[in-house]
Amino acid sequence: MAPRLRQDLISDPVLSARVARERLHTDGQVPRGFLRDEIEASWRRSLEAGLDNATTDPEQIDEVSDLLAFKEQHQQLLHTALPEIEQLTHQFGDQGLIILANADARILALEGSDQIVSPSRQLALRQGVSWSEANRGTNAVGTALIERRPVLINEEEHFLDTVAHFSCTSAPIIDADGQVTGVLDLTRVGRNDQPKDSLGVIQLAARNIESRLFTSQYQHRIVLAFHTRHQYLRSAWQGLVALDEGGALLAINEQGCQLLGRGRDQLVGRQLEELVGEKMGVLMNKCMRQRIASVQTRAGELFCELLQFPDRLAALTPVSRDIEPRVKPTRDQAVLDFAEGEPRLARAMKMAVRALDNDVPVLLNGETGSGKEVAAKALHQAGNRSGQPFVAVNCAAIPEGLIESELFGYREGAFTGSRKGGMQGRFQQANGGVLFLDEIGDMPLSLQARLLRVLQERKVAPLGGGEEVPLDSALIGATHRDLKQMVAEGEFREDLYYRLNGVGVKLPALRERSSFYSLCARLLQQLERPDIEIEAGLLTRLEAYRWPGNVRQLEMVLKVALAFMEPDERVLDESHLSDDFLDELEQEPASTAGTLQASEEVMIRRALEQHDGNVTAAATALGISRATLYRRLKALGM
Repeated sequence: MAPRLRQDLISDPVLSARVARERLHTDGQVPRGFLRDEIEASWRRSLEAGLDNATTDPEQIDEVSDLLAFKEQHQQLLHTALPEIEQLTHQFGDQGLIILANADARILALEGSDQIVSPSRQLALRQGVSWSEANRGTNAVGTALIERRPVLINEEEHFLDTVAHFSCTSAPIIDADGQVTGVLDLTRVGRNDQPKDSLGVIQLAARNIESRLFTSQYQHRIVLAFHTRHQYLRSAWQGLVALDEGGALLAINEQGCQLLGRGRDQLVGRQLEELVGEKMGVLMNKCMRQRIASVQTRAGELFCELLQFPDRLAALTPVSRDIEPRVKPTRDQAVLDFAEGEPRLARAMKMAVRALDNDVPVLLNGETGSGKEVAAKALHQAGNRSGQPFVAVNCAAIPEGLIESELFGYREGAFTGSRKGGMQGRFQQANGGVLFLDEIGDMPLSLQARLLRVLQERKVAPLGGGEEVPLDSALIGATHRDLKQMVAEGEFREDLYYRLNGVGVKLPALRERSSFYSLCARLLQQLERPDIEIEAGLLTRLEAYRWPGNVRQLEMVLKVALAFMEPDERVLDESHLSDDFLDELEQEPASTAGTLQASEEVMIRRALEQHDGNVTAAATALGISRATLYRRLKALGM
């Protein structure tokens, strides 16, 4: 929430600041009671720094000598903030300036119309100049960094007379470790009569930057989003935590601290289970199955979404040196491997390949985790464009402010801080190849119109002007939702639906597949462990499991199990599964689990009888480990 402005003592802050400025000129000191508390404190700091508010030409301007090196040093912050800068420039660039500064209040980027930017340079509003309070007195950039919160400076509330015709709104940018890494500012000419609106806009943009910084800083770790309200996930107000594989909390953002009601020092280093009352593995499984999981904590209900899960577990798994390297599949083999054992799916996938080769779009539909992106990559591999790029775009994860720069790209010099040579958008990156639009059903209506226009015209205009770039790419869409129903309910554009739905492919859920063993073998091959076999009894139980998270959940179970295997082990059994997943296996529907349980009990009793109760010998005969047999004896009440 934007902070409430302290106006209870001052009916007109700008007029009061004008009177205070006159008193300062005549008395040489800051009068009490005329300024808002935070402004009065800032004016006093400015005086203590030895500044003269009436000077028109400060004796010394703190400016970097090597601007290029300065920008290169802050490349991550610049790149992360560019989408928000562009969005704000489109909204307010003709009225003022959009400023990004680093943690020292030194300007990194400055955007706006030429009529405003050019004259501002004479006031030291340019890249490389420090606008800290010590250098430039009370101003939104420098004061926000000291206050560590959003700040509004309205006209004559500025300390320097030379900038008293501006109204500025700034919000600090906090990184994943709780350190101030920069500040975002909106500066407009004239009085700001809607301070709360300005604070809300700039704070929202700063939070979006913080979210991208967070995932960037911990891109090789587990990142989980959470909020007490379902609809606040994927917003600038969601909490974010970074976790290691053991569930220890590595970092948390400001919103997360507020939602949990604790300081960062009280949270970092603790186990996730301590905070949410749910085991790490259980929560991960819920998120993989349901996308958004609900957990009950002491403080109330939390909704959680898994944003990223790195492939580190697979990397921890030992690989035998004598294993032959994987052979890259042929074009046809990629589709056949994906649809192995499923004739109907194989037929649909072959039709989809022909459709793509003839510039007909393909729409994949399947439950979350059913392998939509894997299917899209198989189609790409099997088609005529296999040697060209495959570019995936998650439509559900694109904030509106990212659309133009992320998807369309920009020309060199389109804005301050833009890369030399510009940047290609995702659409251009897919030129000649395949563009995969994942989770298309989750795209907001406001963005669907923009997408439809690009798909229809098959042209994209990068930011910064110039000619439109023609697009030549095959199109694959994917969704877990019923688009026809969404069209009927007005949640999805009918024209976009027919533009996407050339050939439809229904991906079966894992529980509907008839080739479970082959799928497991393929996943183990992909995880670079084709030498591993799954113990027969466990394979039977896994095949009977309902797999609400589909192939994605199965892959995660295998990853975890491989990580728990010893270097010399070649058979995967129950001793390698996590406790939370074993608990889920025990909770299968009675009709299925009862039959399996009865058969298993007979086999175990027979093996024990044949070996006179010797558990080790019985386990060997059953093809399982001694630990697994003890676990099964306990579970069966034997």
